[in-house]
Amino acid sequence: MESAALVTAFVTLFVIIDPIGLLPIYISLTQGVPTRERRAIAMRACLIAAVLLSVFAFLGEAVLGFVGISMPAFRIAGGLLLFFTAFDMLFERRTKRREGQAEEAEEEDYDDPSVFPMAMPLIAGPGAITTVILLVGQYDDTQSKILMLAMALAVVALLFVLFLTAGFFERALGRTGINVVTRLFGMLLAALAVQFILDGLSDVGLLG
Repeated sequence: MESAALVTAFVTLFVIIDPIGLLPIYISLTQGVPTRERRAIAMRACLIAAVLLSVFAFLGEAVLGFVGISMPAFRIAGGLLLFFTAFDMLFERRTKRREGQAEEAEEEDYDDPSVFPMAMPLIAGPGAITTVILLVGQYDDTQSKILMLAMALAVVALLFVLFLTAGFFERALGRTGINVVTRLFGMLLAALAVQFILDGLSDVGLLG
């Protein structure tokens, strides 16, 4: 496998999971929590998300086959989903939606936000799960599939590190910096989403 494919996979998953955009939400959900418990919440959320992504990476295509959905069809549908995600990022709708989910969790008095809303749907959400299935589904050999999954786990590991230093990064970037980075990633994700759609159309012979 070419290193460029691994870089593309990492960047795609980084954009989808959006660690920088999750930082202020994580801070708000754990505000007032002792440092030790705050780190435990970050660890549980990332571990649960990693398990979910791993399960879908190796069983997702089998589930699709069971319900009669081909990979080209899933690539096109996944590309459309990622494009809408990119559109939301460009116009800040995604951040507002995530903040709304965090507020709902607080209103319902969740003592531990590591499972909901952190692990699911904020980290291992529909976009991340779809992307993992698409990336792993591009390859037939086990080694390539494992490398694709490794990129997903690397992003989750990076997210965990960022969570541990959330306060510093929030002060360094500020609200404006986070908005700029989110829009930049949105543009990149839109281009990658179009590529997924083109790959799906090519697989079914609609493109030469």
